[in-house]
Amino acid sequence: MTDRLPRIGVLGIMQELYDHMIPGITQRQAGYARDIAQRLSGVAECVVGGPVKGREETERAVRAFEDADLDGVLIVMLTYAPSLRAARLFAGMRLPVCLANVQPDPAVTPAWDMDDMTYNQGIHGAQDTANAMVRAGLPFEVVTGEWNDDAFVERVGRWARAARAVTAWKTLKVGVFGYAMNGMGDARVDESALLRRLGPEVVAIAPGELHRTVQELPDSAVEELMAWEDERFDVDPRLSKEERGDHARMQIAIERILARRGIGAYSTHFDAIAEDGRFARLPMASASSLMAKGYGFAGEGDVLAASIVYAGHQLAGDGHFTEMYAMDFPSDSILMSHMGEGNWRVARSDEPIRLIKRPLGIGRLDDPPTLLFRIQPGPATLASLVYLGGERFRLVVAEGEVLDSQELPALEMPYGQFRPDSGVRGCMDAWLRAGGTHHMVMNLGRIAADWAALCTLTGIELVQV
Repeated sequence: MTDRLPRIGVLGIMQELYDHMIPGITQRQAGYARDIAQRLSGVAECVVGGPVKGREETERAVRAFEDADLDGVLIVMLTYAPSLRAARLFAGMRLPVCLANVQPDPAVTPAWDMDDMTYNQGIHGAQDTANAMVRAGLPFEVVTGEWNDDAFVERVGRWARAARAVTAWKTLKVGVFGYAMNGMGDARVDESALLRRLGPEVVAIAPGELHRTVQELPDSAVEELMAWEDERFDVDPRLSKEERGDHARMQIAIERILARRGIGAYSTHFDAIAEDGRFARLPMASASSLMAKGYGFAGEGDVLAASIVYAGHQLAGDGHFTEMYAMDFPSDSILMSHMGEGNWRVARSDEPIRLIKRPLGIGRLDDPPTLLFRIQPGPATLASLVYLGGERFRLVVAEGEVLDSQELPALEMPYGQFRPDSGVRGCMDAWLRAGGTHHMVMNLGRIAADWAALCTLTGIELVQV
């Protein structure tokens, strides 16, 4: 679901009076905008509009970007242009914005004439434009630098991924099968506030729809999934064909419901499945493989966590749902796991992913086939979406490292040990003070700066611990 590059519209703004001063300037600066887009081609698919000079054509260009389902708009000042030509546009901007504070030539030289001064005068246009966006209350990112260097490309790429996540959130539906876990307060959210402020819409899915879809599936679809699992995973020989077939039916049925209803993230609660009375086991392996396909997921009806896992997919790829299970003070790390759901794309590359027969008392159902793996050692980042009441949200982020740690033979669910950069004591003190939730997304790599870019575009408060 996140294999594609972010799709970005490049809006080049300039002043029409320079056409009389310097014939051909519009064509020259249009080429400059295309050069920038080409330089960014490794991090974003850029759609370059023609240079805009007045209010009507500026608004028309941005509406075209919105109609083309782009992820964001990169504004480039091709020359100075008065900001009031775009001021009303900023008041109703629907796409995330980045202001590229760049110029064609990196250095001022004695060879410059007045034409060169005009070509390179974008900085004061950027100031005028940024001021208009601030007055309009529009969140936006700024990247100042040499347009042709790697640092500029990296920073714009980070913004573009954040824009993709923010734009995807605006149309995200989060399905909850049954109901959320009773008494779990840190997952509670005003669903209307979530929809208004960030975009995710919560959709209730009756267990009966899952049951009907399971019953309607052809045997061929089940056999196909099981054959794929035989090739991809180390399958426990103790698993019966009935157990595997039952699990496969639930996975296929869940995915069909999500696809049919346009849902990009979901959550299941073990009691909601168990108390229905029509299901033999919990869909543990289903969650792992659907996360691996790019769906957001969280346990226990947690729509906040499901939303942030989905954002993790969009932002950096391979969002992994997890929670902090226990602290290990000798290694200064935290055992990360959950009841059995985890994105197997973050598994260690030097060990097979196992599909196991796994007894589980929670839910009081039959043994659920579960995907078991250890998390790949190396840099990693945790992020927790916190609801603060009203329309206030906070993101608590921790960078650190997944250790090449001990095996835990009795732990029959995905796991790894995460050492925060700030240490267990410092990290947990700050995490708890900030209200960080007990469900979160993990991404491999250090991506706190990516989460910061997302917060800039949404107005979410960022707390890095």
